Amino acid sequence: MRPIKKIAIALFAAAISLPLAVYAATLGGADYATQYDYREFFTAVANKTFRAELHGNPFPGVAPDDMARRLLPVMQANKPIPPLTFTYDRPVEKPRPDYRVILIFDPANNLGADSVCATGQVRHKPQVPGKIYLYGIYCRNDQAMSQTTGWVAAATPEDPNVGDLFKNLFAVLFDPSPALLPQHGRNNLQ
Repeated sequence: MRPIKKIAIALFAAAISLPLAVYAATLGGADYATQYDYREFFTAVANKTFRAELHGNPFPGVAPDDMARRLLPVMQANKPIPPLTFTYDRPVEKPRPDYRVILIFDPANNLGADSVCATGQVRHKPQVPGKIYLYGIYCRNDQAMSQTTGWVAAATPEDPNVGDLFKNLFAVLFDPSPALLPQHGRNNLQ
């Protein structure tokens, strides 16, 4: 193949992929508690239900209950590695340990993960139409085990960008990396 033809094909491929990159999910930084242990998470949720708490509604034209109903299969399709089933149901008696993921749409800029896990109280900032801002927190009892943020442009709960956001967010919140295990990596400084 002639070099000019190769360059033209490469430029065409780049031009096609550019709009996709603009709308792809973007994640902020991640934070893990010293006690974070993926093996504990896996054991706690494998082949069980895992509670998700939704706060806020990024789709102003959709009723909150309808939005939650429509997001559940999107979350399930983009779930973390363990075989789990997301649920919004709250147990009658608070389990110990109480594992859950808290998903806050349009969170206030100064919202802290530990206070959210401990009290369940959240604050929001004004929505930006067409943008989904999401703060994900994995809690064990009153402590945040991991947290991250993400954002994407989307108009409906079924938008593929929303699925990408959940997939990427869950991959960070529930990271199986051996470097994060208590006996490896950052926790091995004794």
